[in-house]
Amino acid sequence: MEGRVALITGASDGVGEQAARALAARGWTVGVIGRTESKARRIADELGMPFYVADFASLSAVRELALRLRADFPRVDVLANNAGGIFSRQARTADGHEITHQVNHLAHFLLTRLMLDRLLESRAAVVNTSSVAHKLIGFNFDVNDLDMRRHHSQHLAYGNAKLCNILFSSELHRRFHAAGLSAASFHPGMVATSFAKGTASPMNLFYHTGLRRLLGLIPPEEGADTLVWLAEGTPGRDWESGKYYVRRKETMPSRKARDAGLARALWEKSEAACAPFLAGAQ
Repeated sequence: MEGRVALITGASDGVGEQAARALAARGWTVGVIGRTESKARRIADELGMPFYVADFASLSAVRELALRLRADFPRVDVLANNAGGIFSRQARTADGHEITHQVNHLAHFLLTRLMLDRLLESRAAVVNTSSVAHKLIGFNFDVNDLDMRRHHSQHLAYGNAKLCNILFSSELHRRFHAAGLSAASFHPGMVATSFAKGTASPMNLFYHTGLRRLLGLIPPEEGADTLVWLAEGTPGRDWESGKYYVRRKETMPSRKARDAGLARALWEKSEAACAPFLAGAQ
């Protein structure tokens, strides 16, 4: 396979789509991963790239996705865990998890774990799309209640999931950087995308009415800039593994996001939650 290879989740819309377009224009092979077949197919066909469909509310679908990716890509330079969203109610997935936690964090944890040996062989980078929401609404994080059965709100669930993205990146770095894997998380900015569309969240008003202009939401192309920069950059020279970035600058995340013990505990809880789908994995 010629050129560098990036696998991007949530690549059929918003930041993920624009990152896929930018990398494809620079000669990368991009695996376009989306939830809706028609949207993923459209982007992939325009770029001349392969596409993959998986609903991250199903961990079995994530496992099937990983098997297809492993078969199709003998090398992976970048895995961009970008898919995510906020949901209007405390729904449980078929796997029994709070949907915001599963779609934003747990599904990406499973995908990364199932691809881990390929990523290590390739000396790849894992880039996780987080958010400043980890500071603003991620303050009620309890690693022993990741599904928020005791204290739930759609906004707290989203903020906590974005905190998980940063903790996951730092723990990936701690466990595997010495073996050649690099990891980073980033905040894309307040991006004018389909985020929160159709939910009861006030964010629906911010993102999908005239308020978006007053709030200065940036276009998806600008939101994708840091993801593309991390993908194209060299860890240790252009950016540091295990860190959190905003507008290409290393930025201090919240105190909880810097808690190494919390990162280890999250990994262990995530591993346990994904255990049935990791059985027999390489």
